[in-house]
Amino acid sequence: MTNSLLDAPTTGSSQRSAASERLRGTMAAARLAFTWLGVRKSLTAEQKNQAADSFGAEGKFLSAGKKLLDTSHPAFKAVTAIKGRCQCYWRAVSLPYPEPGIRLIRQQSINEFDNQIASFRIELTEAVEQLDLRYAELRSAARNRLGDLFNPSDYPASLIGLFAIEHDYPSIEPPSYLRQLNPELYEQECQRMQARFDEAVQLAEHAFTEEMSKLVEHLGERLSGDGDGRAKVFRDTAVTNLTEFFERFRTLNVRSNEQLDDLVNRAQHVLGGVEPQQLRDSTSLRQRLVTQLAGVQSSLDGLMIDRPRRNILRRPQ
Repeated sequence: MTNSLLDAPTTGSSQRSAASERLRGTMAAARLAFTWLGVRKSLTAEQKNQAADSFGAEGKFLSAGKKLLDTSHPAFKAVTAIKGRCQCYWRAVSLPYPEPGIRLIRQQSINEFDNQIASFRIELTEAVEQLDLRYAELRSAARNRLGDLFNPSDYPASLIGLFAIEHDYPSIEPPSYLRQLNPELYEQECQRMQARFDEAVQLAEHAFTEEMSKLVEHLGERLSGDGDGRAKVFRDTAVTNLTEFFERFRTLNVRSNEQLDDLVNRAQHVLGGVEPQQLRDSTSLRQRLVTQLAGVQSSLDGLMIDRPRRNILRRPQ
């Protein structure tokens, strides 16, 4: 795979160790953060007591809140959609790292990542401006829906500046000055960082294996039919999501597991050149793919079961 992140693998534990070293040398930590208007607020103690009375309960044992704005409004959904697309993009171009809020991106992709996040930021600014134009309408609707629970002080004068996308590249390496100040501590920090990259390799393996398993299982289920030889209704994405996965795997593959590499190659060979409409039109093609994908799925299941015990200690964001 010429576009692969890492070179050809070695074997066994040395394969993972080599992958960890190369991962550390070719990736950068990227952190994505959002400033987002909260639209839910807890009821006051008095309001909870009033609500509890209707059930014959005690207010201190009741948890209750109110929704300040209708998030299903098209203008609000447009803002929320940008956040979702930004998060999806971040995950699609990066690998997990065992620290919450941090993922690893290719160093050579930093400029592209910067530009894309800047584009999302511009989209968000424009969408929030449109939402702010409808803010009085949304606040009026909330007054009608909430009744006595409506409190004007819950609502800012404007929504401008209350939504934001931020990103940075935090250092995850030991500070160089520590080498001179305390060589022993510096070495300990280096070992700790290397252990995190070892774990990052395993996190990447797990993420790729789990995602591929779900995609293969879904496509196989869609193609298997209901026993009458006819395929179930399926969207093109059942196929295209897998082909997009192959491309992402080729770009970000940590090349730490030969079995996983082989399974991806097998699945890619099975689907090579197949278009969704062909699967709808040809019963024999569907049956052939169902059989071949079942073999891939079985191997993936075994790979997930046989993962080393020293693996996912934390689930990063």
